[in-house]
Amino acid sequence: MCGILGLLLHDPLVDAAPEISEGLSLLQHRGQDACGIVTCGPKGRFFQCKANGMVRDVLDEKAIAKLIGGMGVGHVRYPTAGSSDHAEAQPFYVNSPYGIVFAHNGNLIDSPSLLHFMDATAHRHINTSSDSELLLNLFADHLQKTGKFRINEDDIFTAIGGLMGQCTGAYACVAMLAGFGVIAFRDPNGIRPVGMASRKTDTGRDYLFASESIVADALGFSGWEDVKPGEAVIITRSGVSRKQVGAHATFAPDIFEFVYFARPDSVLDGISVYRSRMAMGDALAVEVDKVLKERGITVDVVIPVPDTSRVAALNLAQKLKLPYREGFIKNRYVGRTFIMPGQQLRRKNVRRKLNAMALEFSGKNVLLVDDSIVRGTTSEEIIQMAKDVGAKKVIVASCAPPIRHSNVYGIDMPSRTELVAYGRNTEEIAEAIGADLVVFQTLPDLIASVRQFNPSISTFDCSVFTGEYVTGGVNEEYLHRLESLRADNVKNKVAVNSGEGQSEGSRANGFHNRVNIVASGAPVNGADDTVGLHNTWNIS
Repeated sequence: MCGILGLLLHDPLVDAAPEISEGLSLLQHRGQDACGIVTCGPKGRFFQCKANGMVRDVLDEKAIAKLIGGMGVGHVRYPTAGSSDHAEAQPFYVNSPYGIVFAHNGNLIDSPSLLHFMDATAHRHINTSSDSELLLNLFADHLQKTGKFRINEDDIFTAIGGLMGQCTGAYACVAMLAGFGVIAFRDPNGIRPVGMASRKTDTGRDYLFASESIVADALGFSGWEDVKPGEAVIITRSGVSRKQVGAHATFAPDIFEFVYFARPDSVLDGISVYRSRMAMGDALAVEVDKVLKERGITVDVVIPVPDTSRVAALNLAQKLKLPYREGFIKNRYVGRTFIMPGQQLRRKNVRRKLNAMALEFSGKNVLLVDDSIVRGTTSEEIIQMAKDVGAKKVIVASCAPPIRHSNVYGIDMPSRTELVAYGRNTEEIAEAIGADLVVFQTLPDLIASVRQFNPSISTFDCSVFTGEYVTGGVNEEYLHRLESLRADNVKNKVAVNSGEGQSEGSRANGFHNRVNIVASGAPVNGADDTVGLHNTWNIS
C-alpha cells in the first residue's frame, strides 16, 4: 500500500516541494518504508530527493530547499513484494521519451508477461523488482509510439488507453512530463483511490492529485473529486483535460480502505470513511449482542484497539449501552504494526506501541474492538497484555470478516498460511490468539455499512474475504508464486546468482551474474543505488 500525490502550482516561480512534503506527511499512514519527491523546474529540469525512511527524516528542510519548481510528484511506500531497497523508493524516472516521472499505488498481476514484453519487444531495461517501474516503462513505450517531437493531450490519452489495455491489476498513478504538466489515472475497476482538487490564487488555479481527500482539506484545496475508474486526467497551466480511456469494467473499490487503511477524515469515492466506520460499529453491535446472548456471556466494558477501531467501538458501546473506555494508551511515535515489514518486528513493536491500564481491565469481562484480524500477531499480544493486567475474560469483536485470502492488489496480506483465519473456524481463531471468544462482522453487514453512503457503487473488492478477484487472471499458480515472494520469511532476502547452469534465455535483459532480489524476476541494483536523476537525499 502506498500514497501518491501530484501538485501543479499556477505560478511556476513558487516551489511546490514544501506543500508536497506536507501532503506526504498526511499520507504517512499509507506507507512508512520510503518516500520521495521529484519536482520540475526551469527548462523542464527535474530535481529529486528520495530514500528509505519517514517523511520527516528524508524530506527535511535542507532536502526540500533543493527541490526547485512549481510542479512535482510525491510518494510514500510500503513494499508489498520484493525488496525494501533504496532503489525502489519512488517516484521513478525515465528520460525517454520526453522525460517522465511516475508514482504508483497498487499491484499488477501480469508482471511476468509484461517483463517479457519489455525485454523482448520494447527493449526497455527494468532496473528494480517494482511493478511501478514496469508501469512507467509501459507508459513510456506507448508514448514513444507517437514518434512526435512534441506531444499533446490526445497523444497522452492514447498512450494511457494502450497501457490499460495491456496490463491487469490495481493501479492509481500520478505522472509528470517535463515542462508539460501532471497526469493521473486509475485502473478500470477503480480498486485503488486517487482524486483531485483545486485552489484559487491571485494568478490562477493550483491543482492537486492525492490518494485521499485529507490532503486537499489540509492544504486549502476544494472541490474534491475522485478520478473515475479507467479515466485519465491531464493538468497543465493552460487547463484541465479528462477522458475515459479504459474499457468498461465493474467498479469495485477496495473495501479494506474503509476498514483500515484510509484516514477517518478522508472521503473516498463519495463515502466518508468516518461515517462508514460508525455504521460498522452499529452493525457489529447487533452481531455481538446475538452471540453473547447465545453463549450466556456478559461484558463489563468496551475497549478499542487504537486507533482505527475507535469510531466503530464507540458506536458499538452506545448501541449495546455498555461503558466505553480507553484501556490502551498508545505511544504515537511508533508506526502502524500491520504495515511494518516482518512478523517478529510487528510482534516486538506491539508492546512498545501500547500500554494496558490495569484499572480498566482488572476483574472485568472486556470486549476488545479491532478493525480486523490479519496475521493475529498483534491481536495475540494485545489479548495477553489485557490478561496480564487482570482481565477475567477477553472477547474480541472484529469490524471485518475473517481474512482467509491473499490480497493481490497492493496490500501486504501475503501468504494465506500466515493469515490466522486461514484453515480455521471462529473457535480455532479464538484459541490461536488466546481470546475467550471472537465475533466477526458478517460480509453483507460490512458491505452495507460502506455502500449506504454511496448506493451507486454496487460492488466492492472483498477478495481477502471471499477469494474472488474482480480483475480475473488470479489462479492457484499465480497465488503460489506471489506467496513465495511476499512471505515474511523470504521478504528482503537476496539470492546471488552465480550464473552456473543459466541459459541465455534466463538472463534478464541480457546480463549475466547479477544480484537479484527475490521478486518478479527483474534485476535490481544494490540497496544504495538510484538510477537516472541526481538524488539530493543526505547531501549537505
